[in-house]
Amino acid sequence: MAQYFHIHPDNPQQRLIHQTVEIIRRGGLVIYPTDSSYALGCQIGNKSAMDRIRRIRRLDDKHNFTLVCRDLSEIATYARVDNQHYRLLKSLTPGPYTFIHKATKQVPRRLQNAKRKTIGIRVPDNAIVQHLLDELGEPLMSSTLILPGEELPMTDPDEMRDILDHEVDVIIDGGHCGLEATTVLILEQEQPFVARKGKGDASLFEE
Repeated sequence: MAQYFHIHPDNPQQRLIHQTVEIIRRGGLVIYPTDSSYALGCQIGNKSAMDRIRRIRRLDDKHNFTLVCRDLSEIATYARVDNQHYRLLKSLTPGPYTFIHKATKQVPRRLQNAKRKTIGIRVPDNAIVQHLLDELGEPLMSSTLILPGEELPMTDPDEMRDILDHEVDVIIDGGHCGLEATTVLILEQEQPFVARKGKGDASLFEE
């Protein structure tokens, strides 16, 4: 059975944050809130936990996972960022955007897009996530919590508990956080390209 933690969205209880991170470090899988929707997260490179995410969501090996990072300096460890894109990232983070970059050697190969060698990166504007990442000291490998056959993410932690109690190790109830996907920006080339319109304002990048 999963641990169920009710964490305050504005003032997260450090004791519960610490317990969650200890479980993640032991290979655990967590459901947590972001600034756009709830997500599944685990430690980078944990193949077993990644396989559990694939089973829950029935994903094939072509699915692109996202690295949820604390800040710009952490992004630069895992993604190749030039000066122009650095300024863009600085203006849009934290926020409901996912950025697709060329991956660095720090990113496990199985997390990269097999053809383009890219990785999704994001910095959510959510206090619970920020506290988790500060305590963990590295990004979370993450995927939106959308069940097979559904178009929208799960929003009700009690429902998550009913359905996924034996599939995950921690369920964080951080209150309502929305169900709109992030805006996805491709930053492989000089000009940003909007791959998906979501919660983040995409009008700046449209002709």
